[in-house]
Amino acid sequence: MEKMERLISIVMILLQKNIVSATEFSQLFNVSKRTILRDMETLGYSNIPIYAINGIHGGYGIMDEYKIDKRLLSSKDLENILTALGGLGQILFSDEVELTLKKMEAMVGSASKGSIHLSFYDWEGRSEILQTLNICQEAIVKNKLVSFDYIDKDGMTSNRMIEPYQLHFNEMSWYLKGFCLHRQSYRTFKLSRIDHLNMVNQTYNPRDYLLEQEHEASYQPQLVAIKALILPSIKDQFIERYGRKSIENYNSEYLLATIHVPQNSTGFQFLASFGTNLEILEPQSYVEEFRDFLHQMIHKYS
Repeated sequence: MEKMERLISIVMILLQKNIVSATEFSQLFNVSKRTILRDMETLGYSNIPIYAINGIHGGYGIMDEYKIDKRLLSSKDLENILTALGGLGQILFSDEVELTLKKMEAMVGSASKGSIHLSFYDWEGRSEILQTLNICQEAIVKNKLVSFDYIDKDGMTSNRMIEPYQLHFNEMSWYLKGFCLHRQSYRTFKLSRIDHLNMVNQTYNPRDYLLEQEHEASYQPQLVAIKALILPSIKDQFIERYGRKSIENYNSEYLLATIHVPQNSTGFQFLASFGTNLEILEPQSYVEEFRDFLHQMIHKYS
């Protein structure tokens, strides 16, 4: 851990706890007590009101007035972060998350955590992609280029060299966002389509990626409002995605769902996943395109 990160962590811990011993800090950050002493001196020189208490129950604290005026996060905020990280640790980088969890637990305390548990499927492909994730994350942190072969949806392979900027997780898939030097534009790459990934020993000067993020956030795929009959057995899935207001009673057998979905293969695949538990009523143009999509599926097995 870098010294600056350790100093920030120390301040955050002291904002939440009364007294923390040098031994606790040294064990948490895996450094010597002498290093912790130097850290406390550095914080004192930075006008952060750290004080020391001698004795068997002694340690370091931070002035109460500073806690009141400068509190960064409430205990509830930290508990929420700890809860989220506890679940995401199953799909993120275990070593990184474990260290963060330890820091959060020190701030929150063992008594206040554990009210929520998040669980994810332990798919084989998820563990295989960890190496790719680690390389991408290291390249982003070090501002180093990455090269790889990319297989598009049509099976065509091209070699890419990009400036990596962000890893993005969307429902089930990981994506790498960056500036492609071959295309001279920002691109998003699905990690499952990346092969022969290498971090190049060449650094880059980061571009203004925030502007690109704002542009991307302003773009939304065109959605179509559809009405569909659904069986009660899949009602909860629609409530979780679209809310209770999207569903109303239709008859003794079906419910009527009004939802917005893309009029493309993504939307069709989503609706087809419900099988015979769903029937699209309108608009007619959507029904016809969805029917064509299903016919193409059936044709594969005819």
